[in-house]
Amino acid sequence: MNETQEFWNKRYEENTTGWDLGQVSPPIKEYFDQIEDKDLKIIIPGCGNAHEAEYLHKQGFKNVFLVDIAPLALENFSKRVPGFPKEHLIHADFFKHNNLYDIMVEQTFFCAINPALRQDYARHAAEILKPGGKLIGLLFNDELNKDHPPYGGCKTEYLMYFEPFFNIKVMNTAYNSVKPRQNRELFIILAKK
Repeated sequence: MNETQEFWNKRYEENTTGWDLGQVSPPIKEYFDQIEDKDLKIIIPGCGNAHEAEYLHKQGFKNVFLVDIAPLALENFSKRVPGFPKEHLIHADFFKHNNLYDIMVEQTFFCAINPALRQDYARHAAEILKPGGKLIGLLFNDELNKDHPPYGGCKTEYLMYFEPFFNIKVMNTAYNSVKPRQNRELFIILAKK
């Protein structure tokens, strides 16, 4: 379990990013489409190719911030979406990032981190969300791998991590996942306690 900056950067160098859908995930897009306030401050940690951020940017959202440990992921995004504010691209370890946000978007970051860090993820997500802030997105409801990312899990396990810090508004099987992930993803809306 050696998920370092070098590990992730190499994945982008070699284009071995099988988790990347090449588009905004439909359940997340549907959530974005009902947000009226384009000034909300939104973070996407472990953003990778950040199709969600590209979509938000094109829809006129002004305060979207991307955090990734792999500088190449941020560079690739910047080249693909040149109009996105460079100062909103943050090369950092999510667990050491400490700004405040209205929404945190989860899209394949949770399954990429070492499972030993999941409680820390839940705690830190709550710490960087403003009062009433939300953690939204997708979690794999599937076992997947034990010794390398992506790491899977199940709803019962996830509730253990998130319930101390969040009110669980939604944690259900996504009805509109892409075909390869149908019945394997939980859509979440978690409100900071």
